[in-house]
Amino acid sequence: MTEVLTPDICVIGAGAAGLSVAAAAAAFGVPVVLIERGKMGGDCLNYGCVPSKALIAAAKRAEAARRTAAFGIATGRPQVDFAKVHDHVHGVIAGIAPIDSKERFTGLGVHVVAGAARFKDRATVVVGGDFVVKARRFVIAAGSSPAIPPIPGLAEAPYLTNETIFDLKKAPEHLIVIGGGPIGLELAQAHRRLGSEVTVIEAATPLAKDDAECAAIVLDQLLREGIKIRVATEVARVEAAPPGLRVVVKTKAGEEAIAGSHLLVATGRRPNVEDLDLKAARIKYERHGIRVDRGLRTSNRRVFAIGDVIGAAQFTHVANYHAGIVIRRALFRLPAKVDTDLIPWVTFTDPELAQVGLTEDAARKRYRQIRVLRAPFRENDRAHAEREVRGHVKVITTRKGIVVGASIVGTHAGELVTIWALAISQQLNVRAVAELIVPYPTLTEVAKRAAIGYFTPSLTRPLLRRIITFMRRFG
Repeated sequence: MTEVLTPDICVIGAGAAGLSVAAAAAAFGVPVVLIERGKMGGDCLNYGCVPSKALIAAAKRAEAARRTAAFGIATGRPQVDFAKVHDHVHGVIAGIAPIDSKERFTGLGVHVVAGAARFKDRATVVVGGDFVVKARRFVIAAGSSPAIPPIPGLAEAPYLTNETIFDLKKAPEHLIVIGGGPIGLELAQAHRRLGSEVTVIEAATPLAKDDAECAAIVLDQLLREGIKIRVATEVARVEAAPPGLRVVVKTKAGEEAIAGSHLLVATGRRPNVEDLDLKAARIKYERHGIRVDRGLRTSNRRVFAIGDVIGAAQFTHVANYHAGIVIRRALFRLPAKVDTDLIPWVTFTDPELAQVGLTEDAARKRYRQIRVLRAPFRENDRAHAEREVRGHVKVITTRKGIVVGASIVGTHAGELVTIWALAISQQLNVRAVAELIVPYPTLTEVAKRAAIGYFTPSLTRPLLRRIITFMRRFG
């Protein structure tokens, strides 16, 4: 018998975005139904951020073991047991899963429904033949899936995506990665450090959305570690060649076949909109995702859409940011809107690559005059102690010193970018960071060093350099 539910809010999708909305609504005592057709926790927990960072952590330990001689510590070549690496990755997922579980959310007061949601009309969602949901507001947080390009032969050849690569219990002998974006390069480096030969094929420019100067440092490190990166290379077709496969690429000299044991397709994400019957709800969408205004409302005024399904920056923290906006608008009628300039992102290669606000190129297009401030890690004492002197902090300000962007490449860049995210969100002058007292010796001093550069444009003068060194240590 079909059960009719009439909550205040119905959330479709129990990934990062949907869970955040459901938990917040329940905390305020609002009746909420949460519908999920797959695993609770969505892509982030099961196939994305959590397993990838767990794999990267294992790979980083292997690489650290190779570099101990510089610290006066002798170790042998690390012995990687890939089956146990697999267990580590899935152990991390299992450790976090209870936080996102149906049991926990039921305990919070959320009515969790398992099944595929489909709109029947503008104000009704059906879940199979078991439930009909009529809500005051709907929030579509259906997430995204790997985008598979129409490469001839790909469908007939065995290939991996982020949804299947973490199931491997044996290290690939030669992993071929199609796609030189963050996902492709993170997994390429991790597998290289865990013992695989790796080739990356990118049709355009790797890390194209990031600051080119900073991205070049990451790519140089990947090359130094033995990863082959084929730039501006088009894949002509994929051929099965048991027990492996061949990827045929087009070159100036003609076609070339690259043989590998495994193939990872990392060519972006597509929004999960196909099965929702959005037309029945009069919700406009396109190939890149559901169309929303800056308040995340769709063409159906009852319905919001958030996270990956709208095709914007597809990060877990962005999904949480969207959830906060919807809660403020749907529950409290506050005029919250998305500001993309406030969104940081990190590529978790080693060195890490972090960005918030405008890149240098984008800033030059928006402002008549800008200042570009730099501070290298090689001038930071803690970086030397850790032997992590690659990279730099690069800060973009207006002529008057208002911080509008920051790019960081180097160790712990993902942590260090936070101070610049705060500066941009609060429209701070760079003086605020320059006057900040930071503990010595820490990597945070690199941020202060960059900020001080706004007031000392001629740091090549010996006296000024001595003053800055003094301020770094004792200021």
